[in-house]
Amino acid sequence: MKFLPERPFYWTVACALLSLALHSFAASPRPLTYPELVPASTPEAAGFSSQKLRDLDALISRDVAAGFPGAVLLVIRDGKIVKNTSYGYRQKFSGSEPLEHFAPMATGTLFDLASNTKMYATNFALQKLVSEGRLDLQAKVHEYLPEFRDRETDTIKGKNELRVADILHHSAGFMPDPQYHNQTVAKALYSQDRSATSRLISQTPLTYPPGTANVYSDVDYMLLGEIIERVTGQMLDEYVEQSIYAPLGLNHTRFNPLQKGFTPKDFAATELQGNTRDGSISFPNIRTDTLLGQVHDEKAFYSMAGVSGHAGLFSTSSDLAVLLQVMLNGGGYGSVALFDGQTIWEFTTPSEIDPTFALGWRTNGNASMQWMFGEYASNRAYGHTGWTGTLTIIDPEYNLGIVLLTNKKHSPVIKTGTNSGKFIGDLFATGRYGEVVSGVYRAMSISQN
Repeated sequence: MKFLPERPFYWTVACALLSLALHSFAASPRPLTYPELVPASTPEAAGFSSQKLRDLDALISRDVAAGFPGAVLLVIRDGKIVKNTSYGYRQKFSGSEPLEHFAPMATGTLFDLASNTKMYATNFALQKLVSEGRLDLQAKVHEYLPEFRDRETDTIKGKNELRVADILHHSAGFMPDPQYHNQTVAKALYSQDRSATSRLISQTPLTYPPGTANVYSDVDYMLLGEIIERVTGQMLDEYVEQSIYAPLGLNHTRFNPLQKGFTPKDFAATELQGNTRDGSISFPNIRTDTLLGQVHDEKAFYSMAGVSGHAGLFSTSSDLAVLLQVMLNGGGYGSVALFDGQTIWEFTTPSEIDPTFALGWRTNGNASMQWMFGEYASNRAYGHTGWTGTLTIIDPEYNLGIVLLTNKKHSPVIKTGTNSGKFIGDLFATGRYGEVVSGVYRAMSISQN
């Protein structure tokens, strides 16, 4: 018999390789798929009362009838879209003159998110970078921005030791609003050029000793936007639009949207006469026309060319629904994984100084936050607001997300009396948020105890 060693040898090798491959496949993690939103067949299917949601519609509609401009209310729970409803008008005025025909609001209307940019752009980017190990919250700020250092002339020092986490906690020592765009206020910090402003942010002086208080400041998030740009090597808008929104299929969440294919009719209008507060404010290059599709925030528009970590993002309720679900899912949506649950926990854990501050997110830490979270939110709830009239609430206790988008600043400024200087839209229940949020919780079965 002829001896043929080749076949048994190669057969043994082949079987060994196949076994190894099968073992590796079994041991390797399977691709993770996260829940995706679907419409609720009825509100009751998601634990809501249809009648009580109609009561909420009536509240907002009464405000619109009394002069409130417009709103969109989105509610999601347990992976279901319970409500996505528009009210009133996206534009009522051109300058100080009422339009002959008001332009109706729609659920597809884009809103200036104002400081909700801090969450949906900057925090989402930071959470992703932290999860990927590209950014360390405990690292000193100057490790990412070498120019961020104490100077001999600084009255209050502490920049050398500031960590990224300190900035996120709004405990870094910065004033709320240095008004870089306004030379009268900003003085040596004045700039209406993005490159110059980027340099001036790091030179902005501290106004209280770091770590002694939580003081909400736009400077913090302007710095965080700079850090993201240094870490990624991209402009903030490029990074979030390419790395976060595009993978999620979000085509209506943009900085500078008028430069990216949208037209003024796509937007909810904001202030009637630019940034003038109905003619009472002036500074170089101030806008005077009704704002449509341009970020209202002065620092973002004039000093940062529309792209900043603190303001500048526009979006719709439908796009924001997906971003809410990402948070409720633990960091992903469908086949897209952005960050992990541990990172979400870290970013939403309250500060030791003030329990209403987490890492950027505001938390329902005590009764002082009822104006935002309403009467029934759990102590695990977190979210944010935006000056133009936008609200985010995420309550993992009930697997619940709420977005209220309004254009409450699209209303005249009150000239006299105790409310002088306020926009009329600020005075309505819809514009104060808490009553609407409480109405959502009342419509849930959990509020019946």
